Amino acid sequence: MRAAFGARVEDPEPLEGAVAWRCGDIVLKPAANTAEAAWVAQTLDLLEPDEVRVSRPVRSTDGRWVVSGWSASRNIAGRAEPRHDDVVAMSLRLHSASRFLARPRFLQARQDIYALADRMAWGEEEYALPEEKGGRLYDVLTGSRREVQLGPQVVHGDLFGNVLFTDDAAPGIIDFNPYWRPAEWAAAVVVIDALAWGGADAAIVERWSHLSDWPQALLRALLFRLAVHALHPRSSTQTLTGLERASQMVLEVL
Repeated sequence: MRAAFGARVEDPEPLEGAVAWRCGDIVLKPAANTAEAAWVAQTLDLLEPDEVRVSRPVRSTDGRWVVSGWSASRNIAGRAEPRHDDVVAMSLRLHSASRFLARPRFLQARQDIYALADRMAWGEEEYALPEEKGGRLYDVLTGSRREVQLGPQVVHGDLFGNVLFTDDAAPGIIDFNPYWRPAEWAAAVVVIDALAWGGADAAIVERWSHLSDWPQALLRALLFRLAVHALHPRSSTQTLTGLERASQMVLEVL
């Protein structure tokens, strides 16, 4: 793979917190879905969001984005930091640039737990969740779901912990986890994650309350994370605590 993507010289170095290896300024990672990996590469190759550093994809020596289940991108400097409001702001800038993208065809066929949880959160699919892993709270909260007027677009649905900061440079993204949902929902997912696992203060909910249909965007983000938690094989009653805390703050604005 190093030879295929022009990274022959450097010995691979595993990246902390990611299934990826750095070879000099090139990062190699496995691609579970070839169609999705190729779409992400094509998108990040052309996307030009304001004040966002993008890890640009690297083509193989024969011009492909994906080779034998692997893709590559340029390494960008930085590390994840608890700058939650900066991540939300970056999310809005990123999705201002991505709103013109067409809906990827592979999204319709996705069957992983994240896709199922996403459809459940929006009332598009039903599935019995284990009560002790979040299913009970999920069922209670679905009663507060109301229709929204938000329009769907291509968004990155997993920005928390995946945005890199360094000095005074713009925040950077190293990947793109695509969903066909409103930009407000993607921002709300960042807020829910920050409340549940990032130590964010409760006021972050109010600071972004000017966004359209914000209480319902927060609710769907919370339902999404609760469903993922309940479906994930490595989750437990102990790891549910953060989402229970986030739910209390969401209930206050519903």
